[in-house]
Amino acid sequence: MIKRLFAQVVETISMTETVTAEDREATLRLATAVLMVDVARADYVFEESEFDRVLKLIEGHFGLSPEQAAELVNEAGAEADELVDVHRFTTLLHEHLSDDEKARIVSLLWQIAFADGRLDKYEDSLVLKISDLLYVSRGKVMQLKRDAEQVAG
Repeated sequence: MIKRLFAQVVETISMTETVTAEDREATLRLATAVLMVDVARADYVFEESEFDRVLKLIEGHFGLSPEQAAELVNEAGAEADELVDVHRFTTLLHEHLSDDEKARIVSLLWQIAFADGRLDKYEDSLVLKISDLLYVSRGKVMQLKRDAEQVAG
């Protein structure tokens, strides 16, 4: 159901300008949340600290209530379970976000990667891949990585 709805909204965004701002925002939120969950799961361990960090970041970034954030994370988890690659999500975000918004997403991804106190090679690789697909400059990506590492301690 979620997958069909997501595909429908993506198609609508891509083909017409008649999509509502609310539908567009919901689709972009879901795409971002899927990438966040995918990074959290990249090391094959989705620890409670990572789950809590994903919830807090989603709440703060999108201005959602804890319940709305939990619902979005659950939807994103279901999408991530079916995920073959991140291309369709990064393409959607690249086409509809500004450079600053894309850099903010990369920042969120680094924060999740460092949420458990260490950076796994799979998390590192995935964030770098996503940042490349979002066309965020490597210099900016490395700066965001250092910032997230310092915050994580």
